[in-house]
Parts: sequence; C-alpha cells; structure tokens
Amino acid sequence: MNRGKPDPSLYAGDLFGEFYEAEHAEPDIKLSIRALLPGLTVCLIVGFAALWLAQQYGFPAILGGLLLGLALHFLSEHPALGEGLDFASRHFLRIGIVLLGLQVSLGQIVQIGLPAFAGLLVIMGAAFGAGLLGARFAGQGRYAGILAGGATAICGASAALALYGVVGRDRLDQARFTLTLVGVALASGLALTLYPPITAALDLTDNQAGYLIGSSIHDVAQAIGGGYAVSDQAGSQATVIKLARVALLAPIVALVAVWLGQTGPAGEPARATPHRLWRRISVPWFIIAFLALVVLGSFVSVPPALSERGLEVSKFLLLLAVTATAMRSKLSVLLDAGWRPLVPVFTATIASFAMALLITLTVIQ
Repeated sequence: MNRGKPDPSLYAGDLFGEFYEAEHAEPDIKLSIRALLPGLTVCLIVGFAALWLAQQYGFPAILGGLLLGLALHFLSEHPALGEGLDFASRHFLRIGIVLLGLQVSLGQIVQIGLPAFAGLLVIMGAAFGAGLLGARFAGQGRYAGILAGGATAICGASAALALYGVVGRDRLDQARFTLTLVGVALASGLALTLYPPITAALDLTDNQAGYLIGSSIHDVAQAIGGGYAVSDQAGSQATVIKLARVALLAPIVALVAVWLGQTGPAGEPARATPHRLWRRISVPWFIIAFLALVVLGSFVSVPPALSERGLEVSKFLLLLAVTATAMRSKLSVLLDAGWRPLVPVFTATIASFAMALLITLTVIQ
C-alpha cells in the first residue's frame, strides 16, 4: 500500500485547499512569508496585468484575470509558487467579500420601497430557479445550478466565490466552478453592453432604467456603470438596487449552507449526528463578518472615502483570488468539460433580465 503523499497536481485549483491540507498537511509545518512570497508575487503581477488590459480594452478585470490565469497555469506547477497561490485563492477571497459589507446598509434596502424590493426578490428567485433548471437540462447537477443561479441573482463572481465556499469541491469539481466564473464574467460584460441601449429603445424613465439595470446585471461595478451610462438619476437608482442585492448575499449563502447541510456530497440524506446538526446551521465566518459590517454601516456613518477605498480593495482582492484560482486550474480539464457548464449561467441571465423587465414595466414608475 502506498502511504506516500499524493501528487499535488491532483488538487490543483482546490480553492479552499480542503482536501490536501486537511488530510495530508503536517501540523508542525507553518506557512512562512518566504514560502508565500513567490506565489503572491506572481499573482500580483498577473492581477495588475489584468487590470491594465481591462482599462485599455474595456472588458471586465475579473475576466482578464481568469483568462490570464488559465494561460499561465504552467507557472503554478513550480513547487515554489503553490503555497502563495493557494493562500491568495482562499484568504484574499474571504477578505474581499467581507469588505463588500462596507458598501451596503439596511437603510438602502428600506429606501427602495416594499413593491420594488418585493419585485427584486422575485427577479432573484427567477434567476436562481433558472440556474437550477439550466443545470438540470445540461446534466450539470443542482450544485452547478446553485452556483450559477446565485451568482446571477446576487453579485456575480463575488457571490459565486462565496457560494463555492459552502458547496465545496467535493460536490462540484474545480473545472465546472472555473467555467461558471468565466460564464458569469462573459454574461455580465454582455449585459453591460446591451442593457443600456435596450432601456433607450423601450423609452424607459430614468427610474425604470436604473431599476432594470441594477436588478439584472451581475457585477456590482458594471451594474452601477450601466446605470450611469443612461443618466445620473438612473445610475443612482441602479446603485441602490444593486447594493440591495449585495446585502442579500449573507442570508442567501446562509440559507444555502443550511440546505446543503442536510445532504452529503452525493446528495444522500445526512445522518442527524450532533456534528452534522451543527453543520446545518453553521455559516462561513466571512459571511458572518460581511453581515456584521452591513449592520454596523446601518447604524454608524461610514465616510464615503472609506467606503470607496474599501470597494477598490475588495475588487482587487477578489481579482487576485480569481486569478490564483485560474492559475491552479488545468486548461485541459476545462476543455474536456465543454460548453455544458455555461448553460446554467446563461439561462439564469436570460430569466433574470426577462423578469426584471416585466417587474420594471408593471411596478416601477
């Protein structure tokens, strides 16, 4: 029987390092700055390159980080880079999601009014349900549908990363997760290009245009930018609507955690042991921290400069997390996965826009 360590390449792209570290890491070995620095340095260089290309050519930075990371996968095979890349993919993700909490307050949700908020919940439900149906149609399983539908309904790649922390690699393989991120970035970029002209063609009011864009574009920055591409009033409306969706990240991830806690990795009912009962109600710490910042920002005035800087840092950390994840993902595995993992994202996107348009025309003045 071979008792040696397994080939680390089998765990390449494990976003949370759950399997290799939990089962095989030696407890007396601690990560050091020297061990992390090479991988972090490479991740920073690729991240800055993605930002520069995004600014030069006008596409989402997240998409640039994904594509560059996949193209540079061969670098992650160097043993000196693995620990730094794994650190970036896990910890930068969590910190970035926490910092998103600085952008939202409960007052912003109250501000949009009950009918508009109820409509927003319907839109998000339609996106989530369409993601599950699309995954079932494409033979991808409900976990892929949860990831795609949640990412589309809430806030794009950030939500996908948070939900994957709950779903886990034992339920959804890394290739389909990475392809979901690619699909979300592509769908959001396409929405940013198409939705503002559609609002003009339909002769929507500024409030209606802002609501439609804020409730249906995935990425935070692109939803806000799409609103301001119509008018300042539409941009303000889109910002409030989009941030209301972001505020729902914590409760939705918590609900998914409780739901999935009732089943094992293969979907079988979990035994009601005390440990599993606790896991059913447990929520990742970074989601709790995100919610804590939302509550804090609802009662304490956050300086606009701090909020803006927090958003910039959050976006950059999430970009680095996505880049590191892509670098640890084998392109050959993604190509073998084919087009089917993209189906849930685009069915959720279409359903989200269709329902958002219906709610906009019937509820929003």
